[in-house]
Amino acid sequence: MKIGIIGAGAMGSGIAQVAAMAGHEVRLFDTHSDAKTKALQSISTSVNKFLEKGQISPSESVAIVGRIYLCEQLQSLSDADFIIEAIVENLDIKKELFASIEKIVSTSCILATNTSSLSITSIASALVNPERCIGIHFFNPPVLMRLVEVIPAIQTGHHVLNEVVELISQWGKTVVVAKDTPGFIVNKVARPFYSEAIRIYEEGIADFETIDAAMTTHGFKMGPFTLMDFIGHDVNYKVTESVWKSFFYDSKYRPSFTQLRLMEAGYFGKKSGRGFYQYPKVENVGNNRDQMLMETIFLRIFAMLVNEAADTVWLQICSEKDVDLAVKLGLNYPKGLLEWGKEYGYESIISILDELHNQYGEERYRVCRYLKKIASI
Repeated sequence: MKIGIIGAGAMGSGIAQVAAMAGHEVRLFDTHSDAKTKALQSISTSVNKFLEKGQISPSESVAIVGRIYLCEQLQSLSDADFIIEAIVENLDIKKELFASIEKIVSTSCILATNTSSLSITSIASALVNPERCIGIHFFNPPVLMRLVEVIPAIQTGHHVLNEVVELISQWGKTVVVAKDTPGFIVNKVARPFYSEAIRIYEEGIADFETIDAAMTTHGFKMGPFTLMDFIGHDVNYKVTESVWKSFFYDSKYRPSFTQLRLMEAGYFGKKSGRGFYQYPKVENVGNNRDQMLMETIFLRIFAMLVNEAADTVWLQICSEKDVDLAVKLGLNYPKGLLEWGKEYGYESIISILDELHNQYGEERYRVCRYLKKIASI
């Protein structure tokens, strides 16, 4: 099977490497020649790391890089069996690209988008044969991250979904299937980790370091402010805004002025040298933090996360199993949220949310009906 990749940025080059390591001939196209050159260099460096660790042989490393062909024209993808687009997150540009691709490929070629939040159904509508279109959301870096969200559009053919799930599984990835809704699974479920942390800060309850410590002491790899700085506020804010608008301005997804102002100032986080923190970051490892306050902060964010996971199942976006898999593999959470919520006690989580709802009178703290359902089982 010949694989075409459109977009030679970090995601596109990473997906190209995954496909090449799975034994496929890969054609990588980008309108910018320097992007393709950098992509091949990046892939070669990554493959060499696998070689140094003894995970592949010298002959395999040469073969992997040799399977990737840089293309000067979109027409070079005409005989591809499967194309994955990984370009800028702009719906109109993606639709225009897909309409152009369809004119040059065979009728059996599957067309996939790696979008993290845009409507797959809307992208598919640009095609004469929309049943061939599907969403395949890899996580960064694609070579190392095991999770892949597969999102069929309303128009996607069942055979296309089945073929894609089987193929991506053969690439060594763990596949979760999501309904075509804003943020899919991971970007929807993760919103409270960021937004509730910012709310706690904005209310003057605690500073960045304390809120981050409240989460890392409970097994999270990074606290929310460190993670937002790592992702970049130009990216994280726009995903939050996109999910908020796409869910018809539901208040629980509402972005914050705090993060908006950072983005407007160009303080994108670690990559710009400043975000919530200054970089290089000075670690403040104090042991004199208020442990009761940290526990309260953790439970507030944790309850919101469990509620969001339950809501995702309630809306039939995915199964209980897949929502827990998604947060463990896509977000590196210490446990699946529904699994963790059950251990802590669903009734206790409902009590936390009810107290927040009574205190603030805001819909963002409403308890999901599915959480009430599983609490009564």
